[in-house]
Amino acid sequence: MNMALPRPFPLPARATDEILTRLAALHPKKIDLSLARMGRLLDALGNPERRLPPTIHVAGTNGKGSTIAFMRAMLEAAGQRVHVYTSPHLVRFNERIRLGAPGGGVLVSDAALAEALDRTETANAGQPITLFEITTAAAFLLFAEHPADVLLLEVGLGGRLDATNLVAEPLASVITPVSIDHVDFLGTSVEAIASEKAGIIKPRRPVVVGSQVPEALAVIERAAAKKLAPLFVRGQQWNVSEEAGRLVYADEDGLLDLPRPRLVGPHQIDNAGLAVATLRAVKLPAAHEAGILQADWPARLQRLPSGPLVARAPAGVEVWLDGGHNAAGGAALAHALCELEERYSRPLVLILGMLGTKDVTGFLTPFAGLVREAIAVPVPGEHAGLKPEDVAAAAMGLGMSARVARDVGSALDSITRTSQVPPPRVLISGSLYLAGAVLAANGAEPA
Repeated sequence: MNMALPRPFPLPARATDEILTRLAALHPKKIDLSLARMGRLLDALGNPERRLPPTIHVAGTNGKGSTIAFMRAMLEAAGQRVHVYTSPHLVRFNERIRLGAPGGGVLVSDAALAEALDRTETANAGQPITLFEITTAAAFLLFAEHPADVLLLEVGLGGRLDATNLVAEPLASVITPVSIDHVDFLGTSVEAIASEKAGIIKPRRPVVVGSQVPEALAVIERAAAKKLAPLFVRGQQWNVSEEAGRLVYADEDGLLDLPRPRLVGPHQIDNAGLAVATLRAVKLPAAHEAGILQADWPARLQRLPSGPLVARAPAGVEVWLDGGHNAAGGAALAHALCELEERYSRPLVLILGMLGTKDVTGFLTPFAGLVREAIAVPVPGEHAGLKPEDVAAAAMGLGMSARVARDVGSALDSITRTSQVPPPRVLISGSLYLAGAVLAANGAEPA
């Protein structure tokens, strides 16, 4: 199986694919942050953003999707119907839009998605608009026209000028940890990026804040003060920690002794705590324990136990997948792998593909001393990926043994093991686009 192909395996043609291809040609730039085009389109659609269920708006650099996954699981376990909007998708565009339903939400159907996209295309009347903007408008239509108790809404990029930021009165704004990423669009300093993220704060609406470096927190606090928005900050109004293998959460309303999340890694303690803090801040019904145990979020330190791609690795090899792609994500992953190493020691092999806009050295630095070998691969599809040779050179610059493979399957084929040590632990990482291709090739499409 050649993972260098634009699509890892043939997918059936769908009307939604044709519509999305057509819509992508409406604006020359894939990313062009602005609220004007989105505002015009929403007006033409009758302003569905004003008819959404109570909305929790989530921005930040890392942990947005996992925090939403925890909130969704906690709310659904309490019987709530929950709409969810996230991006990007891994395998199918439908993953971005989950419609609340009794017993648990479901991904939007091809038919419903195609109908909503057709309506937004008609209303847009051929005017310039980015693909993210017009598909977000379609999502707003679907969310407004299907009943639910809550909408969990993830920012696409930044916050201040993101298409999702036309929701005027969210139930709460959430800001996950802020760090350096997307510098071409958000700025080169933590303060500048935090200012963009804090752009989702609305007047007098609660703001729940995860762990932040002091520079980012100061920016968020100033933005909240200007809007008279009450703050719920980790380390001030609430806290979370791991104690004796349990998650311990505390705020002014009391203490919760909860199980450790099923999602792997110490950073998921932080994400679960932020989810609990948010739902408690807005007084929504939530089954915290059940949600923490049930929450699932693909390609976030996900173990791949079997499948046609995994079968190409030598017997006994552990294969893990994560979409982490920036320096903070690399640090969280390295920490999690150190924890796995303490439980059961295995040589670590890193299979890595990254986009050209990412800081490969910043991502790899936390892995120095942990990795037996790094194997660089291209990111499949039409994405502007770094050359594998450049990724391998960055790894070697950090003292790692590194080489290049033509795709993930070939990298797995080439892994060797000896009888003197346990089979290796393999982490495939560096890009959500790479992660999506791996899931597709392994027959593990998110549901």
